[in-house]
Amino acid sequence: MQLLVFILVYPLIWLLSILPMKILYLLSDLIYIILYYIVGYRKKVVRNNLKLAFPEKSDQERLNIEKKSFQHFVDIFMEIIKTFTISEKEISKRFVFKNLESLNEYYNNNKSLIIMAMHYSNWEWVISISLSNLVSHQGYVAYKKITNKYFNKKIKASRSKFKGIMIPTSELLDLIQENDINSKLSIYGLLSDQSPKLGKTHYWSDFMGVKVPIHTGAEMLAKKYNYPVLYLHTKRIKRGYYEATVEVLAEYPREFKDYEITDIFLQKIEKQIRKTPEYYFWTHKRFKHKDKRKS
Repeated sequence: MQLLVFILVYPLIWLLSILPMKILYLLSDLIYIILYYIVGYRKKVVRNNLKLAFPEKSDQERLNIEKKSFQHFVDIFMEIIKTFTISEKEISKRFVFKNLESLNEYYNNNKSLIIMAMHYSNWEWVISISLSNLVSHQGYVAYKKITNKYFNKKIKASRSKFKGIMIPTSELLDLIQENDINSKLSIYGLLSDQSPKLGKTHYWSDFMGVKVPIHTGAEMLAKKYNYPVLYLHTKRIKRGYYEATVEVLAEYPREFKDYEITDIFLQKIEKQIRKTPEYYFWTHKRFKHKDKRKS
């Protein structure tokens, strides 16, 4: 069944992917109208998330954010499709890294790096970081495997053209251990803003004013191997164009108290989300465990 679905669906995705971005954005506008006004995809989830995150805003203000976030959500979906066939030249023009030369110091000092990021702007195109001639580290991006193994294989292959390597989250620990033993200098990108499973939760903290379980894997890995922790600050410049800057969160992570690095990361992303909330990924159930903390 997985193969049949792949055979039927992937050709359509590929055909869409070769279309110019202008056409894809016209399709995005149409899909947004259908998705938001007719289907109502996850509208209740987004509305509830915004009400929890911005109780001080009026219903109309939250509605404006809601509509803009859905428009951006569909744009990201189309950009993800475009990733299958986008050229190195075009993705480097559309997703610009501003201060990667700062990573050279870490490479020269034989240090691998942990980069924390969130589902904001276009997180998919972050993998193009390895295309820059300013980056000497090998880039890895942790991701959750797709159930359909044929799509999973195709996505990994298409992203490999950007010289970064997508690594399943379940295999990340072993990879870091192996690279560390072999002194292979690497950058590990982790999206750390979504809700962890309750059974794997070690820490609860405030996110957008709501007490929720927090992912702490990035901090744990950084302290175990004493890798500096950076934050990837991304922003949308205009439709289809993004800019990213790396910021130091912790130069020497072992000097920080437990969960302090994670809290600094949360403060960073909350500040950015509050400034332009429409570019955050509100369709996921970030606050689903808010009332489940055991006393």
